[in-house]
Amino acid sequence: MIMLHLRAALTLCAALIATPALAQSTPVTVALDWTPNTNHIGLFVAEAKGFYEEAGVAVEILPYTDTSAATLVANNIADFGILGSISLLTQRTAGADLVATYALVQTETGRLVFKADRDDIQRPSDLDGKIYAGFGSGWEAALIGTIIRHDGGKGEFETVTLGTSAYEALANGAVDFTLEVYTWEGVKAELDGPAQRAFRYADYGVPDQHTNFLGTTSAYLAEHPDTAEAFLSASRRGYAFAVEHPDEAADILVAANSEALLDRDFVRASLQALIDGHYLQAEDGTIGTIDPAKMEAMGDFLFDAGLLKDGDGVAVREKPDFSAYYSNDYLGIEP
Repeated sequence: MIMLHLRAALTLCAALIATPALAQSTPVTVALDWTPNTNHIGLFVAEAKGFYEEAGVAVEILPYTDTSAATLVANNIADFGILGSISLLTQRTAGADLVATYALVQTETGRLVFKADRDDIQRPSDLDGKIYAGFGSGWEAALIGTIIRHDGGKGEFETVTLGTSAYEALANGAVDFTLEVYTWEGVKAELDGPAQRAFRYADYGVPDQHTNFLGTTSAYLAEHPDTAEAFLSASRRGYAFAVEHPDEAADILVAANSEALLDRDFVRASLQALIDGHYLQAEDGTIGTIDPAKMEAMGDFLFDAGLLKDGDGVAVREKPDFSAYYSNDYLGIEP
């Protein structure tokens, strides 16, 4: 009987000793902005390589839904999410509690594209009067109009809203041009055709931007600063690992999303484009850090275009303080 009590006491002690270690793993949820792709690769790498576990966070990458990641974050359904630059600036101005905390890419990944055999399109001003396959946002009109006018055109074009069907419409010649993410749709076109040519936004009067971020709410950062830093620094390790070990990183993304039936060769080519173009990591080695100048410039662009509106849908008259829209304080980088 004494031995039984002793064994029970030892078992209880062992459980008590183990419990604090388990308690250190704080749950963190992350909402994706699209189906799994190479923009998300650092998250899956950090999970597979144990970076999150080492940082004391138990990360759940939520399945993509039709509800935007920004909406899920702002409504406290997800702790973090992939936030588009434009949605961050517009929704935050409208009153949503959103804060960018990690720049997924260091420079713009989007571009304006058209089929390579279009001899009648040699410069942006040639797009006047052409048909654009769009996605339904006011940002697109401001963006394309600026590009055309910067080249001396009027900025007048016809828009048909097609969503992701825009790429099929472009391929079959039903429309003249569209917008795409070079490191995904653009790479796909390079591999499978049809051949494309493109105009880069920043070459024609549009500010360069980070395109998308990992972000959360100011309330979450105030309540869980250590967890935020643990998650973001481990995620940064994941993206850095992907840059240094692209073959293994591509394998991890594909294996972690077997139900998505990702083409491994395509994933690998997309990741290489992100690396070669210094998107994930800038030429100076910067990774994850948000550039204040980029935030200010894009904020100014949207403000001047009348696209920043309050919660009632009225364009704001005073330029917001864009420094409150982002923070580099949680990356785990020594200042």
